[in-house]
Amino acid sequence: MKYRILKIIDITGLTFLAPVVRLCYGEEPRVQIKKIGQYIVVPVIAFLLFLGLWSVLAPRHKTKSGEVPTPAVVWDAAKGIWRFHEREGDKEAAYTLDGKSREELLAQTEARLKELEPLEEAANKQVDAAEAAKNEAVEAAVAPIRARYDELKAATLKAKMDRMAALKAEVATLPANDVAAKEAYLEKVRQHMLKTDAEKEQVKQIKDEEDAIRAKTFPMLVEARIAQTKVAEEKQYLVKLAETLGQNNRNVKVAEATAELDKDKAAFYAATGDEAYMMATRILKAEERIEKSKESSYAKPWTLPGQIVRSIGCVFLGFVIATLIAIPVGVLCGLNSVFMAALTPFIALFKPVSPIVWLPIVFIIVGGFIDRPDEAIVAPAFLSSAITVALCSLWPTLVNTALGVASIDKDHLNVARVLKLGIWSRLTRIVIPSSLPLIFAGMRISLGVGWMVLIAAELLSSSEGLGKFVWDMFNNGSPQTFAQMFVVVFVVGIIGLLLDRIMIVFQRSVSFDGAPAAI
Repeated sequence: MKYRILKIIDITGLTFLAPVVRLCYGEEPRVQIKKIGQYIVVPVIAFLLFLGLWSVLAPRHKTKSGEVPTPAVVWDAAKGIWRFHEREGDKEAAYTLDGKSREELLAQTEARLKELEPLEEAANKQVDAAEAAKNEAVEAAVAPIRARYDELKAATLKAKMDRMAALKAEVATLPANDVAAKEAYLEKVRQHMLKTDAEKEQVKQIKDEEDAIRAKTFPMLVEARIAQTKVAEEKQYLVKLAETLGQNNRNVKVAEATAELDKDKAAFYAATGDEAYMMATRILKAEERIEKSKESSYAKPWTLPGQIVRSIGCVFLGFVIATLIAIPVGVLCGLNSVFMAALTPFIALFKPVSPIVWLPIVFIIVGGFIDRPDEAIVAPAFLSSAITVALCSLWPTLVNTALGVASIDKDHLNVARVLKLGIWSRLTRIVIPSSLPLIFAGMRISLGVGWMVLIAAELLSSSEGLGKFVWDMFNNGSPQTFAQMFVVVFVVGIIGLLLDRIMIVFQRSVSFDGAPAAI
C-alpha cells in the first residue's frame, strides 16, 4: 500500500507529500521530519510571511480606487463574488418555479424583507454616527494645521506684495541705458520669483498635510459602510427575487396572458365584421407571445464561476487546435531534416509574436467567415480567443515533438526497416511511443502558455471569461472591484496550477527514465 501511494505521489508530481507517507510508515523518522520541515513547513511559513507583509504594506499605498486591498478584504471580495453567483442562481430557479413551492418561497422572501427593515435602519444610523465621529476627529486634527495654513498663506501673500511694490518702485528710478543697473534689477526679480515659488511650496506642503488627514481611512466608518452595503445588497436581491417569484415569474406571466387570451376569444366569438378581424389578429399574436414565454429563460448575467468554465473551455479548444497542428508538423520535422530546415524560419518568425498582435488579425479573419455573429453556433469572440491561444501556444509542443522524434535511437528505426514495417506502423509503434515523454513535456509548456495568453485575448476580444471580468472590474474603478481583481489573480494561479498538475500526470505516465516531474 505504501509503495502504491508513493507511486501516485510520484506520478502527480506532489513529491512534497512523500515524506509524510514515509513517516506514517515509520521509515527513517528523523530524515522524514527534516524533509517535511524543508518542503512543507518552510513554504507555509514563507506564504504566511507574504500574507503578513501584504497586510502591512497594502494600506500604505493609496490609489484612485482607494487603498490596496489586504488579504482579509480580498477574502471578503471572494465571498461576495460567490454570494452573487448563488443569488443569481436562486433567481434563475425562481423564474420557472411553480405551484406551492413558488408560494412558499415568495412568503419566505417577503418575511425576510420585513426583517431587513430594522436592520437597514440600524445600519444607516451606524453609518451616520461613524461619519459624524470621523468628521469630528478630522476637524479636531485639522484645526491647528488649517490655522498654520491660513497664517502662512496670509504672511506669504503680504511678503509677495511687499516685494512687488518695492520692485515697482525701484524700476521707476532705473536709468534707461544703464546695463549694469538693469542686470542687477533683473536678478532681484529672479530672486523674487524664486522666493514666491518657495513660499507656494511651503503653503502646499501644509495643505497636503491637511489633505492626508482628511483622506485617512476611518476603520469604524469602513466597517459601518460594509455592514450597510451587505444589508442593501441582500435587500436588492430579495426585492428582485420577490419580483421573479411574482409578476415576473414565467408561469405567472403565462397564466395571466392565457386568462387575457380567453377573454379575447370570448369577445372574438361575439364580434362581427372588421372588429372580428382585428380581434383575430390580436388573438394570434397573443398566442405567439404565450408560446415564446413558455420557452423563455431567465436572463442571468455572467458570474465568475460561469466565466471560469468558459475560459477553461476556450483554453481547452485552443490547446486542442495547437496540439493537432503541432504534433504532426513536429513529427515531420523530426523525421525529415529538409522539412525541418524549411520550417525553421517560420518558427523563428512567428514564435515571438504577441497575442495582442495575433488577436485583431484573427478576429478580422474569423469575422469574414461569420456573417451573423448573433446566430453563430460559436461566438466569434470565443473562437478568436481560442485560435489566438493556439497560435501562441503550439510552438513548445512542435519543437519538443521534433526534438523527441529526432532523438530516437537509430537502431530502432533500422530494425523497423529490416522488418519492413510500413510508415504507419513505424509511427505508431516506434516514433510516437519513443517521443511521448518529450511530446507531453511540450504539451505541458504549451498549456501553461495558452492559459497565460487566454486572459489577454479575452480582455481584448470582450469574450465572456476571466479576461473580460478583469476588464469590467478595472473600468468600474471602485475599491470593491479592485479587491475582486486580486481574487482573479489567485483564481488564475490555482487553475493554472491544476492544469499543470494534470499535464504532469500524463507526462509521468509515459516517462521511462524516472526523471523528476517538476517543481
